[in-house]
Amino acid sequence: MAAAGNKPKANLSLDLDNQWAYMKTHGDEGWQSFPSYFDMVVPRILELLERHNLTITFFIVGQDAALEKNHAALRSIAAAGHEIANHSFHHEPWLHLYTAEDVNTEIANAEDAIAAATGVRPTGFRGPGFSISETVLETLRARGYAYDASTFPTFLGPVARAYYFFNSSFSKEERDKRRSLYGTVSDGLRSLKPYEWQLANGATLMELPVTTMPVARVPFHLSYIMYLAGYSPAVARTYFKTALRLCRLRGIEPSLLLHPLDFLGGDDVPVLSYFPGMKLSGVDKVALADTLLAEYAASFEVLPMGAHARAVNERGALPRRAADFRHAVAAA
Repeated sequence: MAAAGNKPKANLSLDLDNQWAYMKTHGDEGWQSFPSYFDMVVPRILELLERHNLTITFFIVGQDAALEKNHAALRSIAAAGHEIANHSFHHEPWLHLYTAEDVNTEIANAEDAIAAATGVRPTGFRGPGFSISETVLETLRARGYAYDASTFPTFLGPVARAYYFFNSSFSKEERDKRRSLYGTVSDGLRSLKPYEWQLANGATLMELPVTTMPVARVPFHLSYIMYLAGYSPAVARTYFKTALRLCRLRGIEPSLLLHPLDFLGGDDVPVLSYFPGMKLSGVDKVALADTLLAEYAASFEVLPMGAHARAVNERGALPRRAADFRHAVAAA
């Protein structure tokens, strides 16, 4: 294995979406009681990360941080030295439809709850369901955030959205809220490399995109690999390795995304058995995640997102891109 200093850099993050958040996005009854699987999944994740000597970024939802029953799990993440970041308060993938005032309240309330639960005030943000708008970016910049990580450059967003609509019974109002869930086809044209958003107010903010397969722009975050593994573990591993090789060939320092369901099977959380990849057991998922993270760490020097952002900044000026969002945003 090559020394860390000789390997290209990469980052690793986990969106700590809880059981209730999946149920809410899917329109399931019972999410309002905020059912949680943190006590089951967080120790699994931390044990695996420690085994590979990996320090990563956890994007935490403010609503979870506001509940005492989740505090022990969240404190254990911070105590292990992982970066703590903001994943909104209510985890609504229609955040881009919020007014400026509501965006600020959403982000500020999440900050306060996360800081109270973990002792860390976040400076990184990812929108739920990759929800993003210029209003969100301006709010982040005004509140002193170092980076955003809400873009997902793939052409397959509408396919994922159609899958959720097909497997749900949303009302017209609920579908309207979710009409931009997972983005548009044009999102596949966005850059895979870090850049700065050029905002209308003259400010800038670094963007660290979730990496998709270079050229093809198909996903290779672990949830997608778990889905493929439900049909062929060998194909899933080969697909992942191919994505990493292409990143190295194209000079892309990947931003790899994890989710709790990458470590939980349908046997662990039957209520979420509709979710892609849940035909695998929790034991099988942890074993596969173990293999994939070992491959990732062998190929790259893996950093939390904040550390990666600082390393990118040290290299000099980044390309700037206009905040060219095409979805409708509510008037202030």
